[in-house]
Amino acid sequence: MSSETVHKDKIITEPVDLDVAKVEEGQNYAAVDKQSERSYVDRSNLGNAKTDKLDTDLHFKGNEYSLLILLFYIPFGLCDLPLNLLTKLWSGRVMLPTLMVTWGSLALVQCATKNFGGLLAIRLLLGVCEAGFFAGVVFYLTLFYTRGELGFRLAIFFGSALLAAAFSGLISYGVFRIEDQAVKGWMWLFIIEGGLTVIVGTVAFFWLPSAAEHAWFLTGKEKAAARARSLRDGSRCVGSEFSLKRAFGTWRGWRFAGWCVIAFTYPVAFSTTSNFLPQIVQRLGYSTVKTNLWTVAPNAVGFVVLLTVAKSSDYFRERTYHIIFSLCLSLTGMIILASIDVLGNKGIAYFACFLMAAGSYIPSVLVHSWHNNNNLEENSRSATTGLLVGLGNLAGILSAATFRVEYAPAYRPTLIATSCCNVSCIGFTLAMGLWMKRQNAMRDAELGAVIRAGDVDTSSLVDGEKSPNWRFFT
Repeated sequence: MSSETVHKDKIITEPVDLDVAKVEEGQNYAAVDKQSERSYVDRSNLGNAKTDKLDTDLHFKGNEYSLLILLFYIPFGLCDLPLNLLTKLWSGRVMLPTLMVTWGSLALVQCATKNFGGLLAIRLLLGVCEAGFFAGVVFYLTLFYTRGELGFRLAIFFGSALLAAAFSGLISYGVFRIEDQAVKGWMWLFIIEGGLTVIVGTVAFFWLPSAAEHAWFLTGKEKAAARARSLRDGSRCVGSEFSLKRAFGTWRGWRFAGWCVIAFTYPVAFSTTSNFLPQIVQRLGYSTVKTNLWTVAPNAVGFVVLLTVAKSSDYFRERTYHIIFSLCLSLTGMIILASIDVLGNKGIAYFACFLMAAGSYIPSVLVHSWHNNNNLEENSRSATTGLLVGLGNLAGILSAATFRVEYAPAYRPTLIATSCCNVSCIGFTLAMGLWMKRQNAMRDAELGAVIRAGDVDTSSLVDGEKSPNWRFFT
């Protein structure tokens, strides 16, 4: 392919016979993808463990299980921003494996807890360590991939979370068949999954590069091509120094408030699906073993739908309607579950679980691709991604707070609250997207030419949105 070699702010055209995107994807992506699997496995295994009587063995009372999930989201949401700023300062090569090894160790230690208080203390520390990981990976991948590639790459990363949920269900299916009074099935679940996390995190210390220009698996020409790709369709400047002023420079105006609303509302469906899918399936009347086994299929289908929608979004360079489609998909599933007798209509209820899994994970990929696609400054991307992911994590509190034992088996308040969040997110997403599309049309009319966001090198947009050739990535 033909790429460009960059020296400081000057771009020199130089042919490079290399698809650097494939090189980066093949080498760098494997470690990040494995990290995503371990993150989601360690977070979702609590739901699987509960189906093996974790709450009974640790003498939970009332809504202590929901409280356990609810309180986890407080440090999980509040620590995203500072940890993502540290990821910009110290690089993903240092921060991501460090967080991973720490939370893997804590996840493993959960097997030794004896009561609710002990498990709560570990879960709070786990929330601190896991905070910033998804935001850190989103920011990290913006350093390697162009705006037209980011959605699908994030989908591969985030989709591994769906596979991890299925993987966790399969592990649970196996270990819950172990009959041992000393080390029970849910204990083995924490031991196996926490231990694997520590191993993968340790390997990542030696695998991940801090940025494309420091990648040990790329040649000099390949590094130059990677840098040129970022300047052509990604950033104004590559490798900028850490700056708090630039990090918070875009935090003003109504659009930033709109991003905050979108980021707070879409993850409620994700939280409801990821944390409580085992309980939703269990209420259909199946055994512990079958419950965990039957959570595999919805997440596997969700993975395929996620990749398909993200690939379409990148191909057409369109985010607005793809996000709305996914929100409508999960909304349909929740409406079905809230309006039928699930025990009398098990097939329909199980189908609704597929709709929830298929739609609730996609916005996590496309929303954060979208706001990063319209942010050309690396420091600002790290801070904004940290804040918006943190808001999304805090939104999990709403799901946990409404998923109470007295609402079983229908859990209608949970489903109604989640549906309202989806409707709100659809409204704000549509308003944001239509405004951006209208702004692009007005700029085209003023210039007398139709320009797409991908037609202009991002390195030339020194004034950002004030540049005459700026076009929103919608």
